[in-house]
Amino acid sequence: MDSFDYIKYKAAHSSNFTNIILKEDLSMGSKKCIGEVCRGRKRPLYCFDEWHDPEGHPDKWRERCKGCDTIWWIENKLKLYKGRWKGKRFKLFPWQKVVTFDVFGTIKPDGTRQYKEVYIEVPKKNGKSPLVSAYGAKLFFNDHEPGCEIYPAACDIKQASIIFNNMKYMIEQNETLGKKCKIVDSTKRIIHNSQMGSFISVVSADTKTKHGIDVHACLFDELHAQPNRNLYDVMTKGSGDARLQPMFFYVTTAGYDRNSICWEVHQRALRTMQNPENDPSFYAVLFYAEEDDDWTDEKVWLKANPSMPEIISIETVREACEIAKQSPADENFFRRMRLNDWVKQESRYIPMHDWDKSGILFEPENLKKEVFFAGLDLSSNIDLSCYLILCKQDEYYYVIPYFWIPEDNIKKRVDKDKVPYDNWLADGFIEATPGNVIDHKYIETRIIQINTEFEIAESAYDRWGAIRMVQNLTEEGFKLIPFGQGMASMAAPTKELLSIILQHKLCHNNHPVLRWMADNLVVKTDAAGNFKPDKEKSTERIDGIVSMIMAFDRCIRNEYEDGNVYTDYSPIVI
Repeated sequence: MDSFDYIKYKAAHSSNFTNIILKEDLSMGSKKCIGEVCRGRKRPLYCFDEWHDPEGHPDKWRERCKGCDTIWWIENKLKLYKGRWKGKRFKLFPWQKVVTFDVFGTIKPDGTRQYKEVYIEVPKKNGKSPLVSAYGAKLFFNDHEPGCEIYPAACDIKQASIIFNNMKYMIEQNETLGKKCKIVDSTKRIIHNSQMGSFISVVSADTKTKHGIDVHACLFDELHAQPNRNLYDVMTKGSGDARLQPMFFYVTTAGYDRNSICWEVHQRALRTMQNPENDPSFYAVLFYAEEDDDWTDEKVWLKANPSMPEIISIETVREACEIAKQSPADENFFRRMRLNDWVKQESRYIPMHDWDKSGILFEPENLKKEVFFAGLDLSSNIDLSCYLILCKQDEYYYVIPYFWIPEDNIKKRVDKDKVPYDNWLADGFIEATPGNVIDHKYIETRIIQINTEFEIAESAYDRWGAIRMVQNLTEEGFKLIPFGQGMASMAAPTKELLSIILQHKLCHNNHPVLRWMADNLVVKTDAAGNFKPDKEKSTERIDGIVSMIMAFDRCIRNEYEDGNVYTDYSPIVI
């Protein structure tokens, strides 16, 4: 058994783990300090380094703390079954030892575990599924819970079976454990022979009947893939209330849906890591690349992958990174799966490094002699509305966006959406309309003012919600063009706008709101390969990009006197 310095490792990775705050009524191991009994000869964590034969030292065996006991049990009872590790003992990595020691070794005065819920978020191929499978086996055989019910859970049976199969093969490779249970592959069920009513059974989001369960442990795999919160609610809300010390494990890589149950639990984990005393039964561990990290930097890869290079090699990640550099879609997959980065969408459309390099800084005052074209996208009562004007000078396109949001809702939206609307308002990047719903009359007045400052030839608009304003502006002498939001209208300008961005010819003055929306953009693709913005799948606002596409379309159409915009542009296929 290798020695391991728990305190040194956790201090070096303090931002990745929940900080355990020991109070008078809590203990680590058998005493009120981390591993006091378990240090032995000043070797933290491994109290059993000097006790290789517990049967020969029954007094010291009883003294060993529950955290160390769990580590010993996993590493001595269980074997792995895949690849080059097949048949080898489950030797925990340092980060896995820390989690195990904290979760199973933090004990309340009544002898039960402090932690009820455990959230583990790390990139793929770092050993999170085998780890939680080992926890399930330990709880099944060694928690001595009458009528113990263990549920591997996931979005579908195939995913849930990953944890089940891990547990199954771990059990089968230990003769003693194998004799204690019956494995039924056809129903994905393991039945304990001596503990009446104790079993392990797979459950998934597509399982019809999930009520009436009595959870001792639930092992959620890839929580980000849950289609909704239904299974999570059924498995966690009251299902373990009759148990003395139920446990709920959530293991996952990062997702992209900010409205998902996984994002909700992820946010809870971050709050708990900041203030663990506010959620004392919840434990979290997260390894990830931070927002300002360079996703192509190999040092960042090592920071985000605690099991690298033992499980996954640096060469494998290097190859994946090279592919990701060539494709926006692959970039998001790489960042999410390899770096545990909560990206804005599953498949990226606009490469943000090209967006950031695009164009040159400019003063709007210097463009007042140019002819502009505009796009108008009005929101519902409480969301952002946008009016964006665009002109072409030489080979560059210049955009000036205007955004509005209801004044009374800003603080609530900042708290709910975690978007800095208040900072953008203070810096002049958005404007507030009076009241708690968007004031279309205010926006109408501002559009008239903008049209007195710049020469705007045409304004394209989304028909939804704009009828009254369009009538008023038409009466004021504006030329307004209705713009359909379907594939036929949106596909060509969306494609050509991307081309302009990739050529770094779109000048946007580094506008933070517009950049945020570009980063949010998800597109819908049809069978012919056409694409357009998809507001439903874009988890955050994209109104500015939609307005820009409409304005861009009007601009390029007016470049041709004959009106044939597709003379030099590729036609779309519909």
